[in-house]
Amino acid sequence: MSLFEIFQLNKQLYNAIDDLHYTEPTEIQKKAIPQILAGQDVLGIAQTGTGKTAAFLLPILMKIKYAQGKDPRVLILSPSRELCMQIAKNTIDLSKYTDLRSTAIYGGTGMKAQVEAISAGIDLLIATPGRLMDIYLKGDLVFKNLQVLVLDEADRMMDMGFMPQLRKILEIIPKKRQNLLFSATMPDKVLTLSEEFLEFPQILEVTPSSTPVETVEQKLYLVPNLRTKINLLQHFLNKEDIFKKVIVFTRTKKNANDIFKFIKRRVEDEVRVIHSNKDQNARINAMEAFREGKVRVLVSTDVTARGIDIVEVSHVINFDVPILYEDYVHRIGRTGRAKAVGEAIIFANEAEEVHVKAIEKLIKMKIPVVAIPPQVKIEVSGFEEKQEIARELDDFKKKKDPTFKGAFHESKNKWKGKKTIKGAKDENKRRKR
Repeated sequence: MSLFEIFQLNKQLYNAIDDLHYTEPTEIQKKAIPQILAGQDVLGIAQTGTGKTAAFLLPILMKIKYAQGKDPRVLILSPSRELCMQIAKNTIDLSKYTDLRSTAIYGGTGMKAQVEAISAGIDLLIATPGRLMDIYLKGDLVFKNLQVLVLDEADRMMDMGFMPQLRKILEIIPKKRQNLLFSATMPDKVLTLSEEFLEFPQILEVTPSSTPVETVEQKLYLVPNLRTKINLLQHFLNKEDIFKKVIVFTRTKKNANDIFKFIKRRVEDEVRVIHSNKDQNARINAMEAFREGKVRVLVSTDVTARGIDIVEVSHVINFDVPILYEDYVHRIGRTGRAKAVGEAIIFANEAEEVHVKAIEKLIKMKIPVVAIPPQVKIEVSGFEEKQEIARELDDFKKKKDPTFKGAFHESKNKWKGKKTIKGAKDENKRRKR
């Protein structure tokens, strides 16, 4: 507790910190909390899992102290409902010994209960931009008393196309306010956003932008096709003593559903899946079951890649390589949290290898390639899958070089002998020897 006393917070916050077993401030907390308490605009860049949420919540709760009036004095914007709910939970945990009122509003669920909570009076409002504007345009939100605006996971907001909505929100809130922007990465579009709404900000970067957490060990498996990926996934999940709590990330909802069904049928019954087509209750229940350890495996698209704080995730498996490269940093940040050790694994086919190279350039490090275990069967690549991989490679090359004419219909057999039936058979024969 004494390590947090440097911030000179009130007793109510220290009691909450004690209940949460926070013993030492993180680097972003050490840098951000004094600046926010001093009223500065802040641009905070820090890895996922390093305590960014508490870095802005603790000084905000200290500044507003007591419940006052009916309209929100603090607005926290997040890109997804999962992150919105996570911030709302953190707010409740840290403000439990105060009379401050907070609520979260997001899509995918009815508006009535959210409007009723706002009407009852709130001090802090946590919201996704779309739902915020929906409720505001109905006349159920007033921002005349707003003092602080927070944009969390700003890079994700840019990726999801929220800029027009953010500009509308900036038009309806008071110009005189404190602005805080937090992100795990700092691409050019985040810098552009910061220039648009921050005034002489303190830029606090505790780690280089897009740097993975040091406690996460990364591994890359070059896997020729989908069926071999499935075999390798099953091989790992069968090792229950090692793969104790696992998130499997996919690029699409279809892959998430297919992998979920496979695991449920062939590995274990206690598995859940989350993606944007799942209703809100299903997503909440799946997340809570995984958080509480009732479920060992969670299959998900990138809706859970950011800001979701679940302790003791032993492994993150990138079944598909993300094509938004910053998402890789966020995915693997689900493990290795709070200085714990974790492992991040990538399955990459030939087309995905080009994205892995781009990710390595982003994170400024080489991801070690590991051989597929000999127990795992290397499957034969089907004609349609080979065509799809060739098409993806062509599309990637065309983006890099508009003059590239394409090699989609060329007959090639160059990827480690595994693209043909003969190559796959030869590989499996060699292993059996």
